[in-house]
Amino acid sequence: MTGRVHSLESFGSVDGPGIRFVVFLQGCPLRCAYCHNPDAWAMNAGTEMEAEELFQKIRRYKTYFGETGGVTVSGGEALMQPEFVTELFRLCHADGINTCLDTSGCVLDERVMALLDETDTVLLDIKMTTEEDYREYTGGSLRQTMDFLRELHRRKIPTWIRQVIVEGFNDTEENVDRLNELIAPYDNITRVELLPFHTMCRQKYEKLGIEFRFGTYPDTRSATVERLQKLVKLPSAQ
Repeated sequence: MTGRVHSLESFGSVDGPGIRFVVFLQGCPLRCAYCHNPDAWAMNAGTEMEAEELFQKIRRYKTYFGETGGVTVSGGEALMQPEFVTELFRLCHADGINTCLDTSGCVLDERVMALLDETDTVLLDIKMTTEEDYREYTGGSLRQTMDFLRELHRRKIPTWIRQVIVEGFNDTEENVDRLNELIAPYDNITRVELLPFHTMCRQKYEKLGIEFRFGTYPDTRSATVERLQKLVKLPSAQ
């Protein structure tokens, strides 16, 4: 089983529990206005790798994972290559390595269901808190993401919710209130992270000749994220 890989990070500390080997896959159907990896959009780019080959790279770092670490597969969008990720996760599980999926939840079909059978933790991006904004600024659907979250809840898969905060766009208490309302029914959510928007990716857009739609917004200040993070309510606490 082969897949297309954008890049690898051997010691990730912000992509799931503990120390993670992070695999960034190629290909994404969304076009988020703040995306920091537009070079990962195309499905036919990246490096082709066998699942077994990638697994062998991952297992070299197993001693660093400890009790909580493991492998995280991100993107692009990992759900664009579900069979590849499933095979990789099966190999990891056979070797006692924890698996984590970082996704927008934009696909939920039989192939993805098989992938979730091999997934220990999910990092789920709720990119916008209204359907209108979701469609306008990502090209996707909030409804699809919430359908995905309901399936994670049904399976009792521990889930971290993530959302990028863009100062001057969604850095409001009203946005956090809507996010709290969206996640309230799902007690499988163990963590909610608000992430700062940054413009370090500007050169990637320029090189690719792609418009950076949120390029006029400033980098989000840490104080803004910290203020809003205090307003977030885990479902168990609501």
